[in-house]
Amino acid sequence: MSTASTTQGVRGEERENFTREESRRLRERSRILLASLLAPLRVRLVITAIIVVVSTAAQVAGPTLIAYGIDNALPALVKRNDWLPTIVIVVLYLVTGIVGAVLMAQYTVLFARVSQSVLFDLRKRLFLHTQRLSLEFHESYTSGRIISRQTSDLDSIRELFDSGINQLVQGLLYMIFTAIALVSLDAPSGLVLGVALIPLFVLTRWFQVRSAKLFRATRVTSARVIVHFVETMTGMRAVQAFRKEKRNEKEYGGYVEDYRAANSKVFQLFGTFDPALVMIGNATLAAVVLFGGFRVVGGSMEIGALLAVALYAKRFFDPAEELAVFYNGYQSASAALEKISGVLEEEPSVPDPVRPTDLWHARGSIDFDDVEFAYNSDAVVLPEFDLHVPSGQTIALVGSTGAGKSTLAKLIARFYDPTRGSIRLDGVDLRDLHPKDLRRAIVMVTQEAYLFSGTVADNIALGKPDATRDEIERASRAVGAHEFIMALPDGYDTDVNKRGGRVSAGQRQLLSFARAFIADPAVLILDEATASLDIPSERLVQEALQTLLADRTALIIAHRLSTVAIADRVLVMEYGRVVEDGSPDDLISGTGRFAQLHAAWRDSLV
Repeated sequence: MSTASTTQGVRGEERENFTREESRRLRERSRILLASLLAPLRVRLVITAIIVVVSTAAQVAGPTLIAYGIDNALPALVKRNDWLPTIVIVVLYLVTGIVGAVLMAQYTVLFARVSQSVLFDLRKRLFLHTQRLSLEFHESYTSGRIISRQTSDLDSIRELFDSGINQLVQGLLYMIFTAIALVSLDAPSGLVLGVALIPLFVLTRWFQVRSAKLFRATRVTSARVIVHFVETMTGMRAVQAFRKEKRNEKEYGGYVEDYRAANSKVFQLFGTFDPALVMIGNATLAAVVLFGGFRVVGGSMEIGALLAVALYAKRFFDPAEELAVFYNGYQSASAALEKISGVLEEEPSVPDPVRPTDLWHARGSIDFDDVEFAYNSDAVVLPEFDLHVPSGQTIALVGSTGAGKSTLAKLIARFYDPTRGSIRLDGVDLRDLHPKDLRRAIVMVTQEAYLFSGTVADNIALGKPDATRDEIERASRAVGAHEFIMALPDGYDTDVNKRGGRVSAGQRQLLSFARAFIADPAVLILDEATASLDIPSERLVQEALQTLLADRTALIIAHRLSTVAIADRVLVMEYGRVVEDGSPDDLISGTGRFAQLHAAWRDSLV
């Protein structure tokens, strides 16, 4: 399945309504995922199942022992002064109670371990798989929805495992063993219980059908609330800069209202289900007692048996409400598992090669052969593109916005694969190149210089994790970052805080240059990498670039033509095609597009 189609499938899961075939496919996918999570835990599950069966049987034995004590042990005590049956019954009652309690405690602990193992595996799978997915997925799947998968959706599944499944297993076993004990004690009373199962089934089925849609709606509306919140918080600068607070208040209020309305419908559903369930249980108990009372009077039933049957009839319906609560959590967790399984079903649009080709020491020669590329089958961005870049050459890509410059850079970095044709590094198709060799040979520095939590040294060493402090400082000096780093409170050991909040945009860019320098790639791509620098910083970086670009192939995408001056060759792009190709001096002296751009840039400096 292609990434485009699966991404559409994942997006579709945010809808509230599904066709029958879509619902069946989602359920099947969720079952396969759950089975794969439980497969390594088979032995634990078997042991846990044995314990809960024995524990439930011990708990259900109580009323039967009471019936035997009333109908047999007490008459023996009264008529023959025989204490043995009474003592045996009391001891058995105490033993079954203790065994049931101890085993239930053990079951709770064992199942908690199973649930934690499943959740740990699922959380790890989701993180690793999301990280492995291609850039195309992350550009189309919002960060808020990804966070929702890792937070609220996993929390729903955790709640189901922590309490819901306990309720289901114990409740079902309790109802089954109770029914068996009741029928064993008095088969006619079992018929009364059997008749009561008809309205219970109808009520439960009615609840299931309606709750499935309602609980999915709560997951959808909850995800929308989270997505809007995350996007607002991460884009707070833009929110405040464009005075979007009032609009956000209205939009967020609408999402919260939708979430409240969805939950309100769920509460209304339970408001009908719970009283109906209690009514069925009370009516069944009344019928059993009335039917049994006439039989006791008639002599065909013992009073102890009637008491036990009444207790069983009462207890049979006790777990039913817990099962409804379980179904609440189940629907929520099921919808969450469907969404998580949708993410896990995604396949990278840029897959790793099956038989990778090693390239230990890349020279940096790049070739585009009849390359065509389009995003998600949209309009073609690069039509029939051919280009040869010799190793060691510095190329500047210029052109208007949307000309295809950044797309070209993403293709070279293999964030995307061409729709047709091939891109080769030193004669090796990028699709065949070993991923480690590709990432070591090609490094891309973008306008957004992202810094991770940690120290300045940690962020520079991202380009070479085993770098020494001397190597880190040498890289920083090479790009002109050493002085401002040493001015920070703890120098290279300064914590940059969230997303580099302690350093300016220009300083973050210098750190990204140091990160690229220490990585020492054969091919370096600078995509508007100097756009956030002020003029003094840019001049400093211009000097550093001479060192940074030496002896390596480089592609520089820049609107500031001052950066272009250090290039060996300039490519002017329009509509995905190279319309001019030459040295900066040759193109400036001409009358083409680059000469016009250069003249306009020179006039802007006056």
